[in-house]
Amino acid sequence: MASNKLFPVVRRCFSSSTKRLGLADSFYNEEQKAIQATVKALSEEHINPFADEWDKAQIFPGHKVFKEFGKAGMLGINKPVEYGGMGLDYKYEVAFMEGLGHCMSPGVCMALMVQTDCSTPALARFGSPELCAKYLAPAISGDAVTCVGVSEPGGGSDVASLKTTAKKDGGDWVINGTKMWITSSLQADWMCLLCNTSDGKPHMNKSLIIVPMDSPGITKEPIRKMGMHASDTGIITFENVRVPLENVIGDEGAGFMYQMLQFQEERLAGAAGTLMMLDQCVDKTIEYARERQVFGMSLLDNQVVHFRLAELKTEIELLRAGTYQAVEAMEAGENVTMMASMLKLKSGRLTREVTDSCLQFWGGMGFTEDVFISKAYRDGRLTSIGGGADEIMLGIICKMMGILPKIKK
Repeated sequence: MASNKLFPVVRRCFSSSTKRLGLADSFYNEEQKAIQATVKALSEEHINPFADEWDKAQIFPGHKVFKEFGKAGMLGINKPVEYGGMGLDYKYEVAFMEGLGHCMSPGVCMALMVQTDCSTPALARFGSPELCAKYLAPAISGDAVTCVGVSEPGGGSDVASLKTTAKKDGGDWVINGTKMWITSSLQADWMCLLCNTSDGKPHMNKSLIIVPMDSPGITKEPIRKMGMHASDTGIITFENVRVPLENVIGDEGAGFMYQMLQFQEERLAGAAGTLMMLDQCVDKTIEYARERQVFGMSLLDNQVVHFRLAELKTEIELLRAGTYQAVEAMEAGENVTMMASMLKLKSGRLTREVTDSCLQFWGGMGFTEDVFISKAYRDGRLTSIGGGADEIMLGIICKMMGILPKIKK
């Protein structure tokens, strides 16, 4: 353990950790379980009582919530100690992600995941000490809300074809272009921006640049969505936005590679983050079906119901096993691109399957706005789109299998 930052809140709430399945119990050590207990306590105090209110407001108080998680050390679990992180292995971060299943606001969960596993990994790994001190440290402490700018109008998953540019002018980058579907962008303090910094080949002409979101020339427009309502999502336009040349992360032109590495962590985090939510869908459906009486018997007593719930639980445990296997492979230094892509694909499709099947057993109640299962159905649909659509995952898998057709020119 690299830190005494397993802080008082961990020790206070570890004893209240909920029951867990044998697979998770054997995978995590006591400190990782303590992290999950901390996340549960933070969620129950600072998120869950306000989830409906924030859904209606279409935004949550990011700085206030993130500060609480930052004070508990949860925003820098696997980040460098010199910038306020805990310097722990990625497995500790995965424990945090799975623990976010206790959070009853998927929009807030997504924003937390963006902060820890989308906008900051490349900065932590490749950023200069000066850049990390200025931007990474406040992200870890919860004093800054961050976002990552990759997707653009008309090209969400086609990263190589993005159009936003940054050109040198004296000591500055001058940025022009538009980013879309950007989580937390309406309240973020800075963006990790992927853009073209030269006219070279599309996989070698891109850089990641830290852009303060209060820079002159930035305009923000909110996007109304079918789900994830508490997560503020925006269209961000850059018109001659100037940032210092030293705001580039690592090597100029290496941005595409850095972003692919960030995607690897993001996709594993996404798979881990679905596990407990899917468990809750099944568990809450069991509770409801046991109480609901239909034709003189419990709905749960119908074979079609309890067999289907058993089947779904089996699928969830298989996803959990695959996620844990990928995490251990990643910690061993293996390339887990294919596994991460498979898990991202499976987590999205299984989320759709579980929420749809469970909602059906809730009947008319499942079609109301206020029950857990309807929110999971609505919010979980994004899993097959965000962070790389299912079809992109299939393309990556086919390429690594050697079966992707070559495009004739």
